[in-house]
Parts: sequence; C-alpha cells; structure tokens
Amino acid sequence: MNELTIKRAPVFRPLTRPARYKGAHGGRGSGKSQFFADLMVANAIRKPGFRGLCCREVQKSLKESAKRLIESKIQSHGVGKLFEVQEAQIKTPGGGVIVFAGLQDHTSESIKSYEGFDVAWVEEAQTVSPRSLNLLRPTIRTPGSELWFSWNPRLKTDAVDLMLRGSELPTNAVVIRANWDANPWFPAELEQERLDCLRMQPEQYEHIWNGDYVTVSEGAYFAKALAVAKEEHRIGNLAADPLMTFRAFWDIGGTGAKADACSIWIAQFIGREIRVLDYYEAVGQPLAAHVNWLREQGYGSALCVLPHDGVTHDRVFSVSYDGALKQAGFSVEVIKNQGTGAATQRIEAARRLFPRIWFDAAKCDAGLQALGWYHEKRDEARGIGLGPEHDWSSHGADAFGLMCVAYNEPTTKRPAKRNYAGAGGWMA
Repeated sequence: MNELTIKRAPVFRPLTRPARYKGAHGGRGSGKSQFFADLMVANAIRKPGFRGLCCREVQKSLKESAKRLIESKIQSHGVGKLFEVQEAQIKTPGGGVIVFAGLQDHTSESIKSYEGFDVAWVEEAQTVSPRSLNLLRPTIRTPGSELWFSWNPRLKTDAVDLMLRGSELPTNAVVIRANWDANPWFPAELEQERLDCLRMQPEQYEHIWNGDYVTVSEGAYFAKALAVAKEEHRIGNLAADPLMTFRAFWDIGGTGAKADACSIWIAQFIGREIRVLDYYEAVGQPLAAHVNWLREQGYGSALCVLPHDGVTHDRVFSVSYDGALKQAGFSVEVIKNQGTGAATQRIEAARRLFPRIWFDAAKCDAGLQALGWYHEKRDEARGIGLGPEHDWSSHGADAFGLMCVAYNEPTTKRPAKRNYAGAGGWMA
C-alpha cells in the first residue's frame, strides 16, 4: 500500500498539490488540523523513508502536540501495521520518522537536526515568533520539501500573517481560508457550541468561529459595545457633513523614541449622533507631523480638543500644544483635569454614549483595534481590578474617552410664548 485516500472538504483541495508553503487559516471546527494530520500520514505511506516534523512555538509536553491526532489517523485509516508508534516519535514505513518539537527551545545550531526532513507542519502558527520562522524556513531544504501552517488568526502583525497574508507571498505559496461552514462533517456538538458563543460571547464570535483577527480582548471595557455597534451596522462607510465642525480629540504623546503615542480621533457631533470619521496615531513625532496630517486629510479647520496637559510645555521644544496649535491657526479647547478617577469617568462616558456613535470602518480601523483591546489590569492572586492597563491601546482609548467627556447633549430651545394682547403685540 503506497497510496492513502483521505476524505477532505473541497476547500482544502488546493493544498493537496505540491507547494513549498501551504497555509490554512480560519476559525474553530474547520477541520484544518484533521486535514494536515491526514496529509502527514498519506505522505508517510506514499514516500518510504518520509521524515516529518510537527512543531509549535512552545511544546511543554507531547500532550500539547499533534501526536495523538496523528496516532488516531493511523488507526482510523487501518494502517497501524505500517507504523511504529513510540513514546516520543512515530516510525514511518521505510525507516522514516515523524517527530514533535517546540521551536522556542531551538538555537541556530540545534535546529539543524531537521535539515533532512521532508515536511514541517507548524500548528497554532499564530503564536510562532519571527525568530522561530527565520530558523525554520531555511532548515527544511531537501528537494521538494514543504512547510505547512495551520492557525486561527490573532493579529495582522503576527509573523505568520505577515508572511502568508501580507502584500507579497513567498514563492510557491498556497494559502486558503477554512471555517466551520466549509466542513461537511461539522459535528452537531460543535454546532451547539457555536450557537452558544454567538449568543453569550458575540464580541468573540467572529474571531473564534470565522477566523477574523482579534478585535476585542476578553474582558475589554468596550467589547460588548463594539459587538453591538457592528451588529447594528454602525461600523461601515461614513460620510462627513461639510457644513458641520470637525473636532479633533487628542491624547498627547511626546517627542522622542521612548515617548508615548499621540492619538487623534476626528469626529462630528450631528444632532444626537457622534460620527467618528478618522483615526491617527504616531509615536515620537514632533507636533508639526500631527498638524501636517490634519491639514493633509482636510481637517485644517478642526476644533482641537486637548486633555488638561495640553497647556504643558513639550520637554524637547519647550512649547505647549495649546499655544502651538493656536499659532498654527487652529481653534483649541482644553478639558480641565478630571482629578482622581479620570480614567473611570472616560470609560463610563464612552459606555453611555456608545449606542449613538458611528464609525468609519476603514479610516478608524487602528483606533477600533485599540478600543477592542483596552482592558483592565488584574491582580489574579487577589481577584481584583487595578484600573486600565497602560499599553499600546490606552492612548487611542484615552483620546476616545476625552471625546465622550467633552460631548454636550444637544438641547432644543422652546420658542418663547408671545402675548399678542399685551404691549408691543400686533393687537395693541
């Protein structure tokens, strides 16, 4: 027996043909791991002496590897007599082997032990570091060798996504997206899990089941609000009103390589709606760079709303944002120091106003990622919250919170009653 017929969903058909790089990304229940495990067994039977590597970034034990899955495939295909399952590896027909390893543990020297391998399958590839990829790719080098990747996308900046979903793919790469709805054998148990997730964790659903990038962190302050906004189609294409004031809400960063990011949201207050049109973020740039962006994007007449430190002088250029922006021709409003609990006030103001906020999906993408990630820092040992985590997301979230604090509910003035019979009236 030198050929094994495997069941595969049509979505995986492109991956059955030879290719240097094969990638399958998507959500839970797609059958990605099942397909690659089948393919590993089929290749071992087809090519006597086949050597395969199953790896992930961190593998503390074989229980975390694909070993049990491959063992089950060997048994289900009825080819157990062709393989020798050992404690740490699987012997394949013709003196070959399938081994399991964590990439993080390897150095440039130790990884050379895999130079003669035919296939390397990287599981949970979203966790693989750039260092590990740079070690692995040139190591698998035998003629006709292949590198396989299966993963549920996490961030656009993850190494595997930059490599296989970026603007330029490696030569001879085939990459497919596979989700639960492309799996003809999607089990009823998982279907109920999927429906429960849609009902109970709507903010996580698109990532878990449809393989979208993570847009909300578990426990993020605005996770549910963002999910509702998406469901209500308040995140999409948004047009500016040329007759209404552009407002630029700032979180001031600083100048220099170690400075915090400067973040700006562009919004218009139209009736009871808040229309968020654009988002900008830059690290270590001078004020002139931020001003240039405002002008280039057509926001040269925007009202700039600054936090209380907008009147503080920049450490490098000894000028306040307030004064410099006024000198550049902008109208400026500075929000007073909210004192103790300022962060909480911004969060609560944002949560209260979220149902009336609309976003331009394309221009605000980076800002929406920040809002989706902004979360509470926890003391897990004591089970208590320690306030907002200060990380890459907090600058965009702070500027967004400033917008919500600065928002004033529009009021409708009632027309004054006229006393037509009194003095000055037309009947006088």
